[in-house]
Amino acid sequence: MDSQSQAPVPQHLKWSGETDRGKIRSNNEDAFLGLQFDAKEVHHLGKVGEASITNTDFVFAVSDGMGGAKAGEHASRIAIERIMTLLPRSFQQSAVGLAGGFEDVLTELFNQIHGALMYVGSSYQECAGMEATLSLCWFTPRWMYFAHIGDSRIYYLPTRGGGIKRLSEDDTHVDWLFRNGKINEREARSHPRRNVLQKALGGDNQFVDPQLGAVAYEAGDIFLLCSDGLVEGLYDDHLLELLRPPESAGARVNPARRLVEESLEKDGRDNTTALVIQME
Repeated sequence: MDSQSQAPVPQHLKWSGETDRGKIRSNNEDAFLGLQFDAKEVHHLGKVGEASITNTDFVFAVSDGMGGAKAGEHASRIAIERIMTLLPRSFQQSAVGLAGGFEDVLTELFNQIHGALMYVGSSYQECAGMEATLSLCWFTPRWMYFAHIGDSRIYYLPTRGGGIKRLSEDDTHVDWLFRNGKINEREARSHPRRNVLQKALGGDNQFVDPQLGAVAYEAGDIFLLCSDGLVEGLYDDHLLELLRPPESAGARVNPARRLVEESLEKDGRDNTTALVIQME
């Protein structure tokens, strides 16, 4: 019997979400979402909660909008609202053979959101050029499927082996330099072009090519979705310390709020969002 089959099977997941406009911005262009659904029903989740993972699927997502006036705020909300309607419908249509088709479902979802943003951007002058990042995690029993575009992020903290791993890749040249060892984390964080996106949903982007992947999770694993504002204030090792605090520090009642508060204290120049999912 291999080590994966001996791993404890998660029965529940706990989630917490928090967002803040930060110290400088007048509005919040971040948005996040939690959904629970099966072939019959869809439930919108609150900011904090826990539920059984055995018979239903869950989706969590973070989006960061961009554009003049309030176009960015509208862009992220459009992305989140489309997930609420499109993904459960796709799930119902492809409930059989789901494991082999998640790439198609998620790619089509991102294409639909991209088309919606382009339509609104071309129809209303105040929304011209609106764009959005999107990082999404879809939890089924034992597997998490993810899709990503932009510079919001998805982190994975496995219970076995410890540490923290970034699953998503920022769609920026600066992050390419960092991933290929050309610059270190500190240089990447201070680079003047670190927020210049090469890909996003909407805007002038002709094609949508999201990053896709899957993780077989275990009890004790933690996932973090966040906007770029959160990691402006927190390095990866800080995220690890806050999400897996020493036992003497006690359990974090709301780890997402703790992350946002710590990030705002250290930086706070941008909208800041965290969404934490803990497998139990």
